[in-house]
Amino acid sequence: MPVARRTAARRPRVLSVDVGGSHVKALVEGEHEPRRFDSGLGLTAAQMARGVVDCTKDWRYDVVSIGFPGPVLNGHPVAEPVNLGSWWVAFDYGGAFGRPVKIVNDAAMQALGSYEGGRMLFLGLGTGLGSAMVIDGRLEPMELAHLPYKKRGTYEDYVGRRGLERLGKKKWRREVATVVETLKAALQAEYVVLGGGNASKLKDLPPGTRLGANANAFVGGFRLWDAERTPQEPSAVHVPRRSGSVRQKAK
Repeated sequence: MPVARRTAARRPRVLSVDVGGSHVKALVEGEHEPRRFDSGLGLTAAQMARGVVDCTKDWRYDVVSIGFPGPVLNGHPVAEPVNLGSWWVAFDYGGAFGRPVKIVNDAAMQALGSYEGGRMLFLGLGTGLGSAMVIDGRLEPMELAHLPYKKRGTYEDYVGRRGLERLGKKKWRREVATVVETLKAALQAEYVVLGGGNASKLKDLPPGTRLGANANAFVGGFRLWDAERTPQEPSAVHVPRRSGSVRQKAK
């Protein structure tokens, strides 16, 4: 399917929300400085929505994109997040924001914002292992973290935070290189983007990879509305960035 073309109608202005275990961050198209507030183990979906509405009340936006730290199916979370509070699965996001809302896994949203054409595999090296592919403009969210890897462990056990703490930085880097090579070959990716908080701990990048940036999650949220249909449906997205640069505050 060819890349979706813009119509003459005004494109909706997007508010992009990146929900993390430490912070919730939001950015609207046309702005350059994200706004944030603390999240954590007690944060519910209702508290997240109220916090976003409050911290962006002087911004105009028509639609909302949310990167959710857990599995998403047909635009809805299907499991409660591990590092946040409860009531995320059944929450009425559209009602809370008073606007249309699209929700994807946070790794998928960052993958979409990192995409530069072709067959791209995104791996998020953080607490766990986030994963997604973008193939000829089509977003394909994936759940590779809990697939068997070796010694009765999973990919996440070796390249997630637990693996880093257990193995030490040197051995963890070797495991990351092996996992990248294995998944790149198995999925026939032309290139791999490594994101997540621990990607910066890599000394040398494996062949065929480049580092992503956390700010790409916002770009991915903007791009969700470039498609004619939701990212879970067969659809295409625009590759060029239209939002300008995004400045990311130090964590």
